Formats: sequence, C-alpha cells, structure tokens
Amino acid sequence: MTDQQVEFALDLIEKYDKSGPRYTSYPTAPQFHEELGPEAYARVARATNAEHPKRPLSLYFHIPFCDTLCFYCACNKIATKDRSKAATYLDYLFREIELQGALFDDDRPVDQLHWGGGTPTFLSSEQMRALMRKTGEHFRLRDDDTGEYGIEVDPRAADAETIAALREVGFNRLSVGVQDFDPEVQKAVNRIQPAEQTFAVLDAARRENFHSVSLDLMYGLPFQSRETFAWTLERVLEKRPDRLAVFNYAHLPDMFPPQRRIREEDLPAPGEKLAILQQTIERLTAAGYVYIGMDHFALPDDELARSQRQGQLHRNFQGYSTHAYCDLVAMGVTAIGSVGATYSQNVRTLEPYYEALEAGRLPVFRGYELTGEDRLRRAVITRLMCDFALDFDRVEAEWGLDFAVYFADELADLEGMAEDGLIELSERGLSVTPRGRLLIRNIAMVFDAYLRAKEGAQRYSKVI
Repeated sequence: MTDQQVEFALDLIEKYDKSGPRYTSYPTAPQFHEELGPEAYARVARATNAEHPKRPLSLYFHIPFCDTLCFYCACNKIATKDRSKAATYLDYLFREIELQGALFDDDRPVDQLHWGGGTPTFLSSEQMRALMRKTGEHFRLRDDDTGEYGIEVDPRAADAETIAALREVGFNRLSVGVQDFDPEVQKAVNRIQPAEQTFAVLDAARRENFHSVSLDLMYGLPFQSRETFAWTLERVLEKRPDRLAVFNYAHLPDMFPPQRRIREEDLPAPGEKLAILQQTIERLTAAGYVYIGMDHFALPDDELARSQRQGQLHRNFQGYSTHAYCDLVAMGVTAIGSVGATYSQNVRTLEPYYEALEAGRLPVFRGYELTGEDRLRRAVITRLMCDFALDFDRVEAEWGLDFAVYFADELADLEGMAEDGLIELSERGLSVTPRGRLLIRNIAMVFDAYLRAKEGAQRYSKVI
C-alpha cells in the first residue's frame, strides 16, 4: 500500500530544482523523428489487433479553438471568435476518425476517452453530440458508464445545458480550468472568470452525477502572493472537488509568444512562489487530500488515489490514469498517441492537417518506435512516477536481468539522493520519502538514458 503523504523540504527543492521531463512518455518528445510517418503508424496499429487481441483503446481528441487567449497558456491552440472554424475542423476530424477506426478491430472497447484543447466546449452541444456519434460509428464505445470518459471544460464557455449535454453523450469526468480567482491576477493573464461562474459548472456536474470533477490551479502567475492564493484555495475547498491539479507557471516567452504580454516584474519572486506552493500543499493535506504525484492531489476515495494504493496507477500523455493497458489513439491537430511500441504525433497546424486528410492520408508527421531498452526504462520510470517506489525483484522477474549489475551507474547516482533524504535505498528496492516526492522527476531522470547522454535537459521546464 502506497503512503500518499508529501512534505515540503525547501533545502532539497533549492538543491534539486533544475529542468527535466514530466514523463508523460519515455522516451520524451525530443526523441521523436519524421521517419515514423503515416504508413509506419498504420502498420503498427494493424499489428496490435493480432499481438494484443481485444486490448482496450484509449481515444484522445484535440479541439484547438479558444474564444480568448490566456496569456500564460503553452498549449497548442487557435484563438478565434469565428465559430464556423469548428464546423470545418469537425468535417476533417470525422475523416480522421474513419481512417483511424479502420485500423482497429471492432471488438476492442474504448475504456478511456478524453477531449482536450484548446477549449473543447468551444463546440456547440449539437457539434459535441455529432462528434460522439461519429466516434461511436467507428469505435466500440462503452454504453454502461464504466469507461473513463473525460473532457476539459472552460466555465466561460459552458453552462448547465452544456454540462447536461456532455453527460448525455457519455462523459463522466470533468476537468475545469480555474488558475486563480483574484481579479488582478485574472486581468493580468486575460482570463476573467468569476468564482460564481466556475461553481455553477461544478454544481451542474454534481447534479448530473459526474463521477469525478477536477479543478486546475496555477501558481507563479503575476500579482500572486501567499495571501491572495490562499483566498482562492479556500473558495475552491468550499466546493471540495474530487481532484485538484496545482500547476507551476513556467515563464518562457521566447517559446510561447502569448507569454510576452506578461511582465516579468509582475511575477512573484522565487521565494514567494515557493512559499505559495508550500502553503498550498500544507492546506490541501490538512483538508484531507492525498498527493498523487507531480501537480496532482485527490480525495482518498477518488479512483486515482485508490488505484495508486493498489499499485495500478499509470501515466500517459493526459497525465495520471487508471487504465494502464490501452493503446492510445490520438486524433486532431498536434495530438500525440501511443500505439503498440510506438509514439506518434499529428501535424501541428490546420493547413497540413486538412491537406493530409483531403488526400486520404493520416496526418501523422513524426513519432518514435521504442527499443527493448526504451521499454525497460519506461517501465522503471513509470513505476517511480506512479508508486514512489521501485521493487528490484519485480523488475528482474519481468525483464530477466540483474538490477544491481544492469543499473550500476544509476544506483551509484542514487546514493547521493539517499544521503540527502529523497529516497530510502536498499539492496532490493527503493522508496521515495515524503520529503522527496515533490522531486520525483529528478529521481526518474536518473534512469533516463537520453539525459544521461546529455541530450537536451534544457528543453524542459523546471521541476518545481
């Protein structure tokens, strides 16, 4: 049973706060290359039907449109008020659904489905119904409410009728963007969203019996302080969402042009930013939430928390998941999937996306086929990220190796982390201490062969 407590240790955070991957995949996206294109992807997808008969599927749909531009956002999105763009996009997305659906056997159930963005609720209720109908024509959707079907919702683009429509078409989980309720912060990041507007969506979701509701907060935004963020957090806790994600704002204006509208001098000082994080962790822990990992907290009876205690938690491109054994089929512009022993990504912009589908081609433009070494290290990193522990005997049994010999260099590096109190290390395993859990990315990075070869840690965000 996994201990789900976390402790804020400023001395360790200051020592280990460097750049590193979030490990929604291993290897990570910088290793993707254009040699894996649509033909290679289709070959691998078809092969999974025989290699893993009836293995469930996970479907991801990317809806890139937003009505307004949030200045902090690093997602792939298109800010527009022209709703006709969504109709055109859906026409092409339907073509991709047809092409993808033809690759997989009809008896493979969709255990997981997620719409992300952008703002999926940019679509009208009728467009959302049409998208789900089209999906059901080409994939075997669950009709008994047992699938994990989630959607990202912007309360500024949703009301009670929207939430009812989402439940009607099969969604049972919501992720709701908040970031901060302070008016000065909202104005600085161009996201005006009164608390009452957000809570109306939460209340509607509960009336419609959604299984889980998650709220997203962000620390490190302009004009935030311990006092203002604590006020936001108290308002959120009054509603007691099932899950909370508390993300670190990474100010990278050279990479994400919208962030250039955020003045660096308005950002909280590094010390204040860490103090906001510490205060938030302590308050959430006191309120009964458990730390899942990375930025995520959940109530003890939430399925993520239960899955972690049972050693069945998984990570994919949407973050933590309870469904470990699905092929992830990703559709829409820039979407990233994981089918068989490969990763694949669609083209990033609309024009080439439309051109590929006009020609009857899948819009895959790059990817990666994992080697045996990659799969081994992915398994190790996944268990660390999900369990905060690693059983060397289990790795040896599954992969046919002597852990101490195979990972001798890594174990030598872990000695320093053990001395610092991040982990407890024994001959047969390691466990991450509550003081080390905020730095789980650092621990996982020890097993990343590409980082060990000095291939591009600077491409990633800071771990805290």
